[in-house]
Amino acid sequence: MTPHPISVTQPVEQAIDRVKQLLFRPFDAVKWFVIGFCAWLAYLGQGGGYGFHVPGGHHGHHTDIRQEIERARDYVQDNLNWIVPVGIAVLTLTLVVVVILTWLRSRGEFMFLHCVARDKAQIGEPWREFVREGNSLFRFRLVLMLVAIVTSWPVLILCGIKIYRMYIESDWTTRGILQCVGLGLALMFVGIVLGIVGKLTADFVVPIMFLRRKQCLDGWREFGRLLTDQPGEFTVYLLFQIVLSIAVLILVLVVVLVTCCIAGCLLALPYLGTVLFLPVLVFKRAYSLHYLAQYGSEYDVFAPPPAPPRLEPGQ
Repeated sequence: MTPHPISVTQPVEQAIDRVKQLLFRPFDAVKWFVIGFCAWLAYLGQGGGYGFHVPGGHHGHHTDIRQEIERARDYVQDNLNWIVPVGIAVLTLTLVVVVILTWLRSRGEFMFLHCVARDKAQIGEPWREFVREGNSLFRFRLVLMLVAIVTSWPVLILCGIKIYRMYIESDWTTRGILQCVGLGLALMFVGIVLGIVGKLTADFVVPIMFLRRKQCLDGWREFGRLLTDQPGEFTVYLLFQIVLSIAVLILVLVVVLVTCCIAGCLLALPYLGTVLFLPVLVFKRAYSLHYLAQYGSEYDVFAPPPAPPRLEPGQ
C-alpha cells in the first residue's frame, strides 16, 4: 500500500525543478554537453529530430500503376540471382546495426539516469558501474525485438499478398477487405502491447534495476507487484503521458515556427539536436522518477545512496 494518493500532476512541478537544478543552477556548458552525450546514447536509434516531410504530388492513372507493378515484378523475377543475395546482405547489416544501437541505448539509459538522479555529469563511471544491468536490459530488449519480428512480419507479408492479389485481379471483395482490416488491427494490437511493455520498462523497471542492482527480469517481477496492486494508477499514468507528449510536440512546433524552421534543422542534427533538446529529455526522465517515488521511499532514486559499510581495523 502506498502512503498517500498517487498523483500524475505533482511530478510535473518536481521534474521542472529538477531540470532547473541540473542544467541551470548554475549553467555549465561542459556539464550540459556531457549529460547531453548520455541522453544521446539513451535515445540512440529512437530518433530525436523533428523534421517535416511533405510527400510529392505525383499522380497517375490506375492502369499506369498496374503496369509499373507488373514491370517491377518481371524485373525482380529476371534478376533474382543478385537481388536475393543483396537483399539478405542488406537485411543482415540492418539487423546488426539495430542490435548494436540497442546495446548502446541500453547502457546509455543507466548513464543518463545516473546523471539525472545524482546531479552529476559523468560518462565513464556509470558506463562501468552499470555494465551488468545494461547488458541485462539489452538482452530483454532483444527478446522483445524477436517477439515483434515473429508476430508482425508474417502478418505484414500475408496482408501484403492479399492486397496485391486484389489489386492485380481488380477483385476488391468485402471478405478480402475485412481480412486485411482484421490483420491490420491484430498488428496494431501487438504494437500497442509491445510499446506499453517498452514504456514501462524504460520508465519504471530501469529505475528499479538502478536502485536494487538487479537483472531486468527481477526488476520486472518487483514492478509487476506494483502494477498488479495499482493497475488503475498506472493506466492514468500512461494516458497522462499522451497529454505530455502532445504538449511537448506543440512546444516544439511553436519553437520551430518562431525560429523560421532553424530550430527544426538544428534538432535534426545527431547529438547536437539532443543537446538542444536536453531540458525536455531531462524533464521526461525526472517525471517518471518522481512519479515512481510516490510508491515509497524505497523507490526514490533521488535519495542519497547508502554509505558503504565501515570496516573495522584488521578487516
